[in-house]
Amino acid sequence: MKMLESLRWRYATKKFDASKKISGEDLEYLKESIRLSPSSYGLQLFKVLIIEDEDLRKKLRPAAWDQSQITDASHLFVFCNYIKVEDEHIDEYVQLKADALGIDFSELSGYGDFVKGVLKEKDPKEVTAWTARQPYIALGNLLTACATQKIDACPMEGFEPEKFSEILGLEAANLQPVVLATVGYRSAEDQTKDQPKVRKPADRIFESR
Repeated sequence: MKMLESLRWRYATKKFDASKKISGEDLEYLKESIRLSPSSYGLQLFKVLIIEDEDLRKKLRPAAWDQSQITDASHLFVFCNYIKVEDEHIDEYVQLKADALGIDFSELSGYGDFVKGVLKEKDPKEVTAWTARQPYIALGNLLTACATQKIDACPMEGFEPEKFSEILGLEAANLQPVVLATVGYRSAEDQTKDQPKVRKPADRIFESR
């Protein structure tokens, strides 16, 4: 029930208190919640940039429809997916799994070859579209983790990915930004903080068959 209470408390914060910053301990908690997120095949084909630098965030703000959350929140999380999946991405996961199980890489190479084969059968655009969905799972974990710590957050798709990519030099790193999240603490001036949470009733969402 505590988690449900936290989820009822949270909302998409529109105005942050720029004077309040997240502690280092809380930031590590949020990062770990992202790291522990599930992902397809366990591959974690995404990267999260955590932008703290004020000047850099000022450069990014116009490319996010001039939304104040970009500069006023304590931290800006930029969730990126890999544009192209390389064999080394698969091998990295297989090695991590082998190390965790205390076995040799070769014992899991068959699984790695299977995943590589599945992906090579797909059109490159289809693969990119698939990897672009992966960060949203991690974003969900971040939002829930923020709520449990009474840290405010706002998921944001209102930005220009191409401009973000250019400013952050992402294309050269085989990355593209897909969704943002600003985290920090709500401002007393945020007019949306006291509005009731609006959600469909359960019988409009769930259907048993």
